[in-house]
Amino acid sequence: MDTTRETFLDVGTFILMILSALAVDLILHRSGHLELGRYLGYVGTGLLVLSFLYSARKRKWIKSGRAPFFLRFHETLSWLGAMLILVHGGIHFNALLPWLAMASMLVAVASGLTGKYLLKKSKGIIKGKEETLLKQGLTKEELKDHLYWDALVVDVMKRWRVVHIPITITFALLTLLHVATVLIFWRW
Repeated sequence: MDTTRETFLDVGTFILMILSALAVDLILHRSGHLELGRYLGYVGTGLLVLSFLYSARKRKWIKSGRAPFFLRFHETLSWLGAMLILVHGGIHFNALLPWLAMASMLVAVASGLTGKYLLKKSKGIIKGKEETLLKQGLTKEELKDHLYWDALVVDVMKRWRVVHIPITITFALLTLLHVATVLIFWRW
């Protein structure tokens, strides 16, 4: 797939998530079911937690199933969960902590989409160079020498998780703080 098209799809996916949340929030407001937004936050959080089955599969804590399936599962549940959490938060500004949690969630989603794009692009570049060099008649050993630095870039791109994971952890901690403060200050 063309990288311009992939970029457009990833940005479109992000924008669609936000627009979907706004549309659902508007429907809830107009139908008089605003209170359902609170429960969508619980469902969205549950979906995000389920999406981490991908991490468990990748670390081989789950041995069955194909990794690409778990990656798709992670991407889909993360998108849907984030969209439901956006509906939960709505466009209301009641407190700083929930907004910080929501902002860190959006950064985590954007980080995931960025990492996906960068890794796919760098792998595509190497594959193209490899095909060109093979057509020129290079041996496998010569090919390794020519592609060493490119392969190193892909390896670095695989390590973008060094950024993505702390962002996700920040989101999780802010979410836990949000839930704790709601429970503490709830009018029982």
